[in-house]
Amino acid sequence: MTTPAISVLRKGFPQSSISYIAEKPYQELVEGNPNLSRVFAINKNQNLGDFLRLIREIRKERYDAVLDFHGGPRASLLTLFSRAQLKIGYRTKYKSFIYDIKIPRSRKNAFFHSAENHINLVKALGVNVDRLPPLLLPQPRKEEVERVKRLRKENSLETSKAVVIHISAGNKFRDWGVDNLVELANLLGHVHGVKTVLIGSEEDRRAEEEILKKSQFPLSLVGKLSLMELKEVISLSALFVGPDSGPMHIAASTSTPIVAYFGPTLPAHFAPWQARVHLIEKEFECRPCRQKSCLYRDFRCLRSITPEEVFKACLEFL
Repeated sequence: MTTPAISVLRKGFPQSSISYIAEKPYQELVEGNPNLSRVFAINKNQNLGDFLRLIREIRKERYDAVLDFHGGPRASLLTLFSRAQLKIGYRTKYKSFIYDIKIPRSRKNAFFHSAENHINLVKALGVNVDRLPPLLLPQPRKEEVERVKRLRKENSLETSKAVVIHISAGNKFRDWGVDNLVELANLLGHVHGVKTVLIGSEEDRRAEEEILKKSQFPLSLVGKLSLMELKEVISLSALFVGPDSGPMHIAASTSTPIVAYFGPTLPAHFAPWQARVHLIEKEFECRPCRQKSCLYRDFRCLRSITPEEVFKACLEFL
């Protein structure tokens, strides 16, 4: 969701050199972005030597400004040691001293959407924003397009309304539960012309196995797609269904409609950006939460959303 801010930054400084730092494999989401001059792809678990080499590489470039979109420990240290003339980041406890300009993440009794938060960092450079741009992800490579084309042909997706269901969300607080996913897949499987497609990472293999065991309908591509192949699959589908997650935001970069269910996080902050979407959420006083522990221990903010509610929302687009 930083890509709208990158578009705004390039428009404000058309002749500038703009670099971007991203962890592997997520650099795929920005490599090829026409607004970027360079992408640093770094390992998630860097050792000290790799970190110091990256610092030296950054200092060598003599950047005029660093914008810390992330605000995490490593991102803030990279900003601190960058030797950039101007450092811009969010006003956060214990880290604000790092930045020359500090931007609040929220306003009184309200929230900025995450994409707007990132754009606000760019505004701190004096850039005027007349419109908020959409997400901008690169197009898949030719071989990725061909692979998706083969997968669709082999599984008769070309003649079906494919509904992509993301079966994970990265943590238990945003996990809707296998039984709910099975029931939704079964409901969709009885709709004429619809074929459900499960997506997820290698870590979702156990959930995938349970869903396939209890439902006769889904095709599974869990753990089989690169990020750009995932985008291609979603863009050629009739609908994307899932929780607040990375794939949901990848879906928002396409024209495919979305049914998104939210639990501990709020759509006000993380809704699919500028997308056709039906949002489903339940009102609980404990929302949003920091996803450290559940007050009720049963994740009811998400699990109380029923498969029937999600199915009904799907039918609006199908």
